[in-house]
Amino acid sequence: RRCTDIICCVIFIVVILGYIALGVVAWVHGDPRKVIYPTDSYGQFCGQKDTLNANKTILFYFNILKCASPVVLINLQCPTTQLCVSKCPDRFATYIDVQASYRYKPDQWNYFRQFCKPGFNNPRKSVAQVLRDEDCPSMIIPSRPFLKRCFPDFSTKNGVLTVANQTTFKDGRGKTRNVTDLREAANGINNVLDARSVGMKIFEDYAISWYWILIGLFIAMMLSLLFLVLLRFTAGVLFWIFIFGVIGIIGYGIWHCYWEYDHLKGIPGSDLTVYDIGFQTDFKVYLQLRQTWLAFMIILCGVEVIIILMLIFLRNRIRIAIALLKEGSRAIGYIMSTLFYPIVTFLLIAICISYWAVTAVFLATSGEPVYKVMANQTLCKYANLTCDPETFNTTNVTKLCPGAQCTFAFYGGESLYHKYIFIFQLANAFVFLWLVNFAIALGQCTLAGAFASYYWAYRKPADIPLWPLFSSFGRAIRYHTGSLAFGALILAIVQLIRVILEYLDHKLKGTQNSFTRFLLCCLNCCFWCLEKFLKFINRNAYIMIAIYGKNFCTSAKEAFFLLMRNVVRVAVLDKVTDFLLFLGKILVAGGVGVLAFFFFTQRIPVFAKEVPMLNYYWVPLLTVIIGSYLVAHGFFSVYAMCVDTLFLCFCEDLERNDGSTAKPYFMSASLHRILGKKKLSPKKA
Repeated sequence: RRCTDIICCVIFIVVILGYIALGVVAWVHGDPRKVIYPTDSYGQFCGQKDTLNANKTILFYFNILKCASPVVLINLQCPTTQLCVSKCPDRFATYIDVQASYRYKPDQWNYFRQFCKPGFNNPRKSVAQVLRDEDCPSMIIPSRPFLKRCFPDFSTKNGVLTVANQTTFKDGRGKTRNVTDLREAANGINNVLDARSVGMKIFEDYAISWYWILIGLFIAMMLSLLFLVLLRFTAGVLFWIFIFGVIGIIGYGIWHCYWEYDHLKGIPGSDLTVYDIGFQTDFKVYLQLRQTWLAFMIILCGVEVIIILMLIFLRNRIRIAIALLKEGSRAIGYIMSTLFYPIVTFLLIAICISYWAVTAVFLATSGEPVYKVMANQTLCKYANLTCDPETFNTTNVTKLCPGAQCTFAFYGGESLYHKYIFIFQLANAFVFLWLVNFAIALGQCTLAGAFASYYWAYRKPADIPLWPLFSSFGRAIRYHTGSLAFGALILAIVQLIRVILEYLDHKLKGTQNSFTRFLLCCLNCCFWCLEKFLKFINRNAYIMIAIYGKNFCTSAKEAFFLLMRNVVRVAVLDKVTDFLLFLGKILVAGGVGVLAFFFFTQRIPVFAKEVPMLNYYWVPLLTVIIGSYLVAHGFFSVYAMCVDTLFLCFCEDLERNDGSTAKPYFMSASLHRILGKKKLSPKKA
């Protein structure tokens, strides 16, 4: 063994160091409080400790009618003054009414002015000037906080949309408006609020049923292990039962089609052709034609003949595939530690995802507050231009655009660092993809090395090295980091291009013409196919790297041509393996799911008293089913890697050895018998 693809290894290490540096820089400049806390029109955080807004944790909008939807409120800047408040309004009121009654109802004024700009306490100021300068809102509406923002307290009464049981309200500008004016916002807000209520109930269900969910996942793990062990004895039986079942079902279909064809004989109109009746929206009409059943019968006969011919001509290769599946089960039985290696891959990917997410958040919050001119007049030429709040009142903008204000818009900046934040985000995403693919490659190479050590052991299990999984992991890290990084790099580039294409497709969806849509669709399809092909090549290249220790390109080339020389065997093995493993996943997930269903619906008398009281029994049920499927997938992915490794070793064994004393086969006796080769050389004691 020697180090392979050293240049790529060096580049990979440098990129990791640069990625760490990027995270540090983002951490220095970023401020996640910009995500956690809402920001008012002055760029101050609501609810931030040790500030004037420490007790004002909620954002209030002066005129929520200017905000199109909750999405605009949360992600963009609504074109109205926003203040931090300690609580949302709980009543209807207008500035006009409050100003008119402030002398004899001071409590109303004191309540209303808490939603005005800080320090404003001049009820004698004219209404026109107050609304122009936006010192106070023209109205307040009963609201409730959601996502730390005040949203109108919408509800429905007898199917009618209301706010605090009222269908109309005064807008503070002399008009009485209907609550339906807020319908667009109401629909989105109510949906989100309903989701919030459901989310709380789901959280409660998880809190009281988590240990039963873990028990279900543990049962799924045991069933997965049992299925892998039993494959050594049942792989052939399961496959042939399925094949003969399909043949039987198709045979029944042929008989049924003939019966329908014969039954319709003599019935008026049944001898018409499809061409005679033309296109019909009611497809039952076609089932009244003899021609339809004749076509079905011919198609099914063709499929039946094809399946039977494939079984006749590919029977030997199918037997080899089944023997390899059994051999894979035997190999895992000798190296049980491989079943738990996916946990290592999961932890590595979890670390990558966490680092990427934290870095992305800090990069996104690295900007400085940017202020823009907000003008009530639509024709103001200074509207949406950047401004400085400290010097804004000394400019002539307020004279040319009465009522204009310099309010916080978003976070950005003009420095070199801020200009390239988007590039840094792309780099963050690219390195993330590279690291994730490297973690997967490391797992595949490690497992391949462990299973290859099993196959090339002449006397099994006596010649299997001690701790094969740990030895393989050490070899992969010590000698082949560069090769694994090279394969991961190629795949990451293609995936990044796919991400960019998806982003462009999403952004241009509303404006693209037919040609652009067709071009993007073709590019997406081509790069999807390329990604699938590269994953297939990389997987087999890592197996060859684990076996022979060559560089990535050489291993990929040798693996590709080796597979092409055995392309029929590859196809048969791939389909047989996919079917059996899919069957195993369905059996595990379905079996545990049925058991969980009977448990959580209190249909198992022995455990009826142990079942927790749930809001939605389907919450833990779906969690158990999906979790069981993922657990089975994790175990079976090891098995699939085992079979692929043994297959490549088997092909290499056939090409390099001839069964003689000088070049004995390393394959098992069962594989040797299927091939019909000469007898295995006697193994030395």
